[in-house]
Amino acid sequence: MAFKVLNPGVLSLLQDSGRFGYQHLGITHGGPMDEHAFFWANRILGNSPDAAQIEITFGQCVLEAHQPVSVALTGADLNARLNDRVIAPWCTYQLKPGDQLEFQSPRSGLRAYLAVADGFDVEPQLGSCSTVSREQLGGLSKNGEKLKAGDKLEVSSNRVVNDTRVPSWAIPDYQSALSLGVILGYQHTSFCEATKARFFHSQYTVSNNIDRMGYRLEGPSVKSSLTGITSEGIAYGAIQVPDDGQPIVLMKDRQTIGGYPKIGCLSALGAGKLAQRMPGDSVGFYPMDISEAEIERRLFNRMIFGC
Repeated sequence: MAFKVLNPGVLSLLQDSGRFGYQHLGITHGGPMDEHAFFWANRILGNSPDAAQIEITFGQCVLEAHQPVSVALTGADLNARLNDRVIAPWCTYQLKPGDQLEFQSPRSGLRAYLAVADGFDVEPQLGSCSTVSREQLGGLSKNGEKLKAGDKLEVSSNRVVNDTRVPSWAIPDYQSALSLGVILGYQHTSFCEATKARFFHSQYTVSNNIDRMGYRLEGPSVKSSLTGITSEGIAYGAIQVPDDGQPIVLMKDRQTIGGYPKIGCLSALGAGKLAQRMPGDSVGFYPMDISEAEIERRLFNRMIFGC
């Protein structure tokens, strides 16, 4: 046993890169809300990109090490402490038996990622250990449950990793102004030009109604001329607009089909940036050509995957 969960905090979930190939059966792919932080954690440990990690949302999680283990911490600054010492995210650390790793309240960002050398040893379901509570899939107990006090986590190896960190240019500032590129979808023609201009020139506020399924935003209304559509498949990052005109950005645990018009879609990296924002934060949007999103992703993949 590598870790014992003393306090699971608000929401701590085991996640790998996701469960793919089952959306036609109504099973969403889950996975990390912030791919940038997740993949960098595995990168600095020399792990497989898919190695399982813990996604810690809002903090308050306390873990106790029961064997020597190399870890990486990325994503939100949840005021983490190793025993009594404050530690920074975007770095690796060496833990020894008896060490306690504690996450407190967010200082910057919302979701932290804790990776271990070669990943947590968790039995997959449908090719993934990613926890999707709504579908009762994945996680330590294989029924979609979040981590709970008393849970024991195994690791795949005792490989020691020298201290390293993510390069400074790759560390995001979660407190800076956020403007996200939107790739217009085929239903954007149902939004008049004045409505689209309002959407792209307004600021929206992250509402209290956010979770791993979706981020509901509050701001100027952007209504479609469509009163409804036949339910269809939904992409990660799709921006649905229900009848009240308040956009909903669909996230990793979204339903696989939906019947609201969509003005466009964020890239996966863009949706990950939004996933680090909390209620009350502001976000704006701008039109993005799909080629721009592809270039951004290729550069990221080259750094993380070497391809």
